[in-house]
Amino acid sequence: MLFIVFAETGLMVGFFLPGDSLLFVAGIFSQKLVNKLIPGGTGNDMADLLILLLLISFCGIVGNILGFWFGQKSGPFLFHRKDNFLFKKRYLYDAKEFYDRHGGQAIVFARFIPIVRTFAPIVAGIVQMDKKKFMFYNIVGCVAWVFTMLFAGHYLDELFIRKFHFDLKKHLEVIVLGIILVTTLPVLYKLFFGKRKSSSGNTSS
Repeated sequence: MLFIVFAETGLMVGFFLPGDSLLFVAGIFSQKLVNKLIPGGTGNDMADLLILLLLISFCGIVGNILGFWFGQKSGPFLFHRKDNFLFKKRYLYDAKEFYDRHGGQAIVFARFIPIVRTFAPIVAGIVQMDKKKFMFYNIVGCVAWVFTMLFAGHYLDELFIRKFHFDLKKHLEVIVLGIILVTTLPVLYKLFFGKRKSSSGNTSS
């Protein structure tokens, strides 16, 4: 789990990894995950969540730092690189457009958007964003993302069991698919329909 979070934010080939749904499910199984790290566990739900929050946030922050460094070193090369199965140049342009629109806050917002969160730190490195500014938004964005997903998974599971006698653990496939659809549909719409609109505009001109 920790490697997946790092890879999704620090390695370009990790853009397809399901970070949101993974963290949501981690919140549901927070006690079991911590028991694997600390034999016998902590015996406290909040302590379990905080341990996961610290570990996962650290991996996500380091991943973004790697992406930022990679953007600084190889930005021009990436924008001239040909597309292949794992790399699509349009992902960089989408991340750059998102960054240009929101500035430094894009690093925070991008954490909640699949694909964009992989390429946003790379673009920040390419445009030579101030390192201290990047680190501030990197830490804030990562902690906010991990906190939201973990705590939502843990406490929604408890709420559904208590109020509706509905155990989310027994319907993980549907939940994961739902999260993936909700988080990726806007990105897919932008990639396919946005591209179609721009092509139509070029044709009419």
